[in-house]
Amino acid sequence: MRITGYRTLATTQEWGRPVGDANGVFADGVVPVPIVIIDTDEGISGIGLGPHVDIERIFTAIEGEDPRAVTSLYDRMLRHTFKAGHAGPVFGTIGALDTALWDIKAQAAGQPLWRLLGGRDRRVPAYASGLDIALTDEELAATYQVYAGYGLRAAKLKGGLDIERDRDRLCLVKDLLTDAAHGRRPGLMLDVNEAWTRKQAVRYVSELERTLDLIWIEEPVRRWDAEGLAAVTRGVRASVATGENLSGLEQYRPLIAAGAVDVVQAAAVGGVTHFLRVCALAHAFDLPVSPVGNSPIGLLHAAASVPNHLTSELQDLSPPVGVSLDLHVDDGAFVLGDTAGLGIRVDGEAILAAARGPDQPSVGGPHVRPENAGRRLLSELDGAARGNGFPVRRG
Repeated sequence: MRITGYRTLATTQEWGRPVGDANGVFADGVVPVPIVIIDTDEGISGIGLGPHVDIERIFTAIEGEDPRAVTSLYDRMLRHTFKAGHAGPVFGTIGALDTALWDIKAQAAGQPLWRLLGGRDRRVPAYASGLDIALTDEELAATYQVYAGYGLRAAKLKGGLDIERDRDRLCLVKDLLTDAAHGRRPGLMLDVNEAWTRKQAVRYVSELERTLDLIWIEEPVRRWDAEGLAAVTRGVRASVATGENLSGLEQYRPLIAAGAVDVVQAAAVGGVTHFLRVCALAHAFDLPVSPVGNSPIGLLHAAASVPNHLTSELQDLSPPVGVSLDLHVDDGAFVLGDTAGLGIRVDGEAILAAARGPDQPSVGGPHVRPENAGRRLLSELDGAARGNGFPVRRG
């Protein structure tokens, strides 16, 4: 089996309400979701949700290779981008390609990825995370009432701008989840997205802890501030969670060495190989891990196979437009399906209908002429190729 080409799409996550955090808000609730597809000469295509920045250059590191050599190809992509740097969206592009390669590997093996990686239990514990900083109290209550209906008993709220409001909102959600759980104490977390200084973090969290028991405070200070994160860890009762914006084990090591992280996080955009390596590093220090991101399908499969997974972030209960996932949420957990690979299906027609203008298809990639991309996609979405929602294109 050989890698022959790639394609890219862009769809959206449509929340139907404002979403955001201390750094900004999508007022219309429409968040872009880029998609990468890798094709092979045996007709198996893998899908990764993530950016495709500088993908043509990165793809040369894996073109023509056997996609089943996933971890080696991940390292090839890192080496290929080493001198210019692989942080930010470049790291995300490597992660999207890596996720697509794992999808191919598991499909070729005829197994869901969670089982191929050695998982025994398809249930992955979850917590609710509504990206809710812009919601009114009424909207907040309605949102978490829906989560509670799926058995979720832990919630992470966005905050950091107004400590009094954060306390009121946390108490509101606590009461709501307590009622839904028939008196059982719910889990509460607060994510401030690096909005505080060290002193602010200790003071604000200590104030919250007068009346609330927080499982963790997430990204209280800048992601690289090992000394500051360690100071927060020492100064509050809550655990400190961080790591979603780190790119590579070399960025985790100083935090762990400084005692600066209690819950190690990794973002879905970083890819499956990155997550597995972060889990192994954290496990060596008896630290739990928690995946972060909307539709973190690749990391959910990986989480089912590691010994130190704590809980995974559940954001929107609906997948992105035109995307379906072989999983469901039940009794507070993601429940993974039996479809070979990651269980991702993409409907190109739905994406084009929702996102393009009359002459603006949103498909691109090597050997695809932009002016014909939309017509080609629509005309080839037939037969067996429709299984993944995309035609098989050879490079």
